[in-house]
Amino acid sequence: MKKFLLPVCLLLATMVYSQEDLLKSLDSTQVEQTYSTATFKALQLVTLQTTKMPAKKEFYFVVSHRFGSVERGFKEFFGLDNATTKLGGIYGVTDWLSVSLSRHTLNKMYETGVKYRMARQDANFPVDIVGYSVADINSFLEKDQYPRIEFNDRLAYVQQLLISRKFSERFSIELIPSFVHKNLYNPSIENDNQFSFGGGGRYKLTKRLSVNLEYMHNFDKPGFYENPLSVGLDVETGGHVFQLIFTNSQSMSESGYLTNAAGKWGKGDFFFGFNLYRVF
Repeated sequence: MKKFLLPVCLLLATMVYSQEDLLKSLDSTQVEQTYSTATFKALQLVTLQTTKMPAKKEFYFVVSHRFGSVERGFKEFFGLDNATTKLGGIYGVTDWLSVSLSRHTLNKMYETGVKYRMARQDANFPVDIVGYSVADINSFLEKDQYPRIEFNDRLAYVQQLLISRKFSERFSIELIPSFVHKNLYNPSIENDNQFSFGGGGRYKLTKRLSVNLEYMHNFDKPGFYENPLSVGLDVETGGHVFQLIFTNSQSMSESGYLTNAAGKWGKGDFFFGFNLYRVF
C-alpha cells in the first residue's frame, strides 16, 4: 500500500505545482493588441494622403498624371494634350516611418516628404493619427525673370495631421487640418501662410473597387481660386492599386493642390487623371 500511495502523492503534488505555475504565467501574459487594418487601400485618398503606411523595407513606385481641363473639349482632346506627370518613390524605413521623393513636371517641382504614425485605431483608441511633413522645391523659376532669386525662395512647406477612422469593412473617413508656408509668394493675391481643413472618405463597392471623395476648405485663399474637390475610384489589381481621378486642381503637390485649385465643377472645368502605385 505504501508503495502505491507514494507515487500518487508525488503525482498530485506535481499537478498542484503545475497549475499554480500556469496561473502565474497566464496572469503575467498580456493580450496582444489588434489594430484596425485596411482603413484605406492606397497611400492617397485622391490627391491627399491617407493614414496607410508602407511596411518596413517596402518600396512604392508612384506614377501620376493630371491632364488638362476637359472643358475645352475636342480642341485639346478633353485635356489629354496638356498632361502633367509625377514620378516618385516611397520607402518604409520602419512600420511607423516612411520617406518619399518625387518630381513633378508642373513648375518642375521636386518634393520630399516624411510620414510618421503617431497612434493606431484599436479597441482602446478610436482613430489612426499620422503626421505628414513636406518640402517643395520649385525649379521652374528662372534667374532671367527673378535675378535676385535664392535657393531659399524656391521652397514651400506643408504640415498635415491625418486623422482617420474605419467604421466598417466598407466605410472609412479622414479629417485633415493643413498648414502651408511659401517662401516666395505674391502678397497682392495670396498669403505666405495658408490654413485649410477638410478630409474625405472611402466606400468599398466590391472586393476590389472603392469610391473616394475629398474636399479641403482653404481659409486664406484669394477669390479667384477654388477649394479643392476631388472624386476618385480605387481599382485593386494584384500587386498595385490604380486610382482614376476627377478633380478641380491640376497640381499633384500638396502646396499647389491646396492653394491653387482653379477649376470650377459647375462649369465643367475639371481635370482627369490617375495614380498608379506599384509595391516592391
